[in-house]
Amino acid sequence: MRYYLGIDVGTFESKGVLVDGEGRIMASAAKPHKLIVPRPGWAEHRPREDWWDDFTFISRKLIADSGVAPADIKAVATSAIGPCMLPVGHNDEPLMNAILYGVDARAHREIADLTATIGEDVLLDRCGNALTSQSVGPKILWLRRNRPDLFAQTKKILTSTSYLVHKLTGAHVIDHYSAANSSPLYLVDKQDWSTELSSEIIEVERLPALAWTSDIAGHVSKTAAEQTGLAEGTPVTTGTIDAGAEALSVGVLESGDMLLMYGSTIFIIEITEARVRDARLWYAPWLFPGQHASMSGLSTSGTLSHWFREQFARELDPATAVVTLAEEAAGSPPGAKGLVLLPYFSGERTPIHDPHAKGMIFGLDLTHARGDIYRALFEGIACGTNHVFETYVDAGADPRAILAAGGGTKNKVWAQATSDVSGRTQIVREKTVGASYGDAFLAALAVGDVRREDIKTWNLVAYEIAADPENAEVYRRQYGVFKELYPRTKDLMRTVGS
Repeated sequence: MRYYLGIDVGTFESKGVLVDGEGRIMASAAKPHKLIVPRPGWAEHRPREDWWDDFTFISRKLIADSGVAPADIKAVATSAIGPCMLPVGHNDEPLMNAILYGVDARAHREIADLTATIGEDVLLDRCGNALTSQSVGPKILWLRRNRPDLFAQTKKILTSTSYLVHKLTGAHVIDHYSAANSSPLYLVDKQDWSTELSSEIIEVERLPALAWTSDIAGHVSKTAAEQTGLAEGTPVTTGTIDAGAEALSVGVLESGDMLLMYGSTIFIIEITEARVRDARLWYAPWLFPGQHASMSGLSTSGTLSHWFREQFARELDPATAVVTLAEEAAGSPPGAKGLVLLPYFSGERTPIHDPHAKGMIFGLDLTHARGDIYRALFEGIACGTNHVFETYVDAGADPRAILAAGGGTKNKVWAQATSDVSGRTQIVREKTVGASYGDAFLAALAVGDVRREDIKTWNLVAYEIAADPENAEVYRRQYGVFKELYPRTKDLMRTVGS
C-alpha cells in the first residue's frame, strides 16, 4: 500500500494527515503554538520551536497512530503560513524570529520608499503587485536597515515552507507561487529573481532556488529521518503557502474557481485565465505552469475570535469556551441588534491596504450583551469579505464558484453571515481538514500516483451554504454602514492611535 504525508504550519496551530491512495485519512494530528506580538503591528514565530518542532512531533505521531511503516510513505509535502521572512546564517540556523506575512506591518516605511522610487505602475506591471504589508521585499529591506548586524550574517532569506523543506532535505528552494510575494525581487513577466527594480535590498544569490510546487525538491536526509521518523530518502516536494495547498484540497482547479479560506485570517484565491492587473489584489503564477492566481486577504479574522475569548471570556472553561460563545452569538439576531464592527485590529489588507487602519465596534448601547458583540465580530468579517468580493467584480474577475475551507466553515454564524451579506453560495466539501490534506495530495501528485482532477473524487461535495433571503435587508443596511465607517473615521483613528 502507498501512503502520503502532508503537514501544514498555521498561525496558531500545525496540522498533519497521513492518507492512502484513495484519499482516506489514516491518521491526523495537530499541535498548537502561539503568535508572538512584540509590538503593535508586529507578528512573529519561532522557526525552530513553532515550525520544525511541530513538524517532527506531528510526523512521528502520524506514523505511530496509523501503524504505517515509514517505508510505505512514498512522498512528503509541507505548506505553511506565508509569505514570511526568515534570515538564516551560514550554519543555516535562524538569526531571529521569523517576520510573518501581511499581519506584520513593520516595514511600512520601506513600502513607501520603494514604491516612491520604483513607481506604482512599474511595480504592478513587472511584479504583478503593489507593495503592501504582504510583500517580502520591504521586510528584507527593513532587516537591512534596522538589523544590519544580522543582515551581514545572513546566508539565505527563507520563508516558512522553504525553511521546513531545508530542514528535511538540505535544499534551499521556494515555489513560484510563494516567491511572487517577494516583490520587487520576483518579476512575474520573467518568472525569475531579479534586482533590476531595486538592487539595494539583497543579492539574488541569497534567495532560494525557484521551482514549481509539485517538483521534488530533495529527499529526507539521515538527520531529518532520525528526527521525524520518516524513512531516509523519501521524496519531498517543493511545497507552497498554506492557502495554495488548501485551495487544491477543496478542488480549486479551473479558471473562475475561488477558495474562501476561513482561518486566523480570511484568505482568498481565484484561478484566472489571464493575469488580473489590479493594485488592490495580489497576483502570482499558480501552483502549476500556465495558470494564474489572483489573491486577497483580511488581516484579522479567526484571530479576532482568539482575542475576544482571551479578553472577554476568561471565566469560561477553555475547553468549552468556543461552544458557549457560539451559542451566545447564535442567540443574537442577524445584524447583532444594530452593531457594526470594523475588523481592522491589525490594520487591513485587501482592499484598503492600510496598515494604520483601526478596529471599531459601532452602535453600542446598554442593551447589548456579549453574544451581540461576538456575533457582530463575525458579521464584520463577513462585511470585509464581501468588500473583497466586490473588488474582484470591479477587476473583471467575478468568480463562478466559491469553495469554502478551514475551521470557520464549522462556525454557523460566521459562514451563514458571509453568504447572507454577499448573497453568494458557498460550496463545502466533505473533508475540511485544510492545507495538510492538500499537501498529501500534492505529495501523491509529485510522484505520479494521481492526476490533478482526482482531488474531486478524493474530496466529494458535502453541502452548500446559500444566502437566506429573509436576512437580506438587515445585512444590506449593516454593510452600507460598514462601508461608510472607514473613510469617515480613518483620519481620526490614526490620530488616536498615534
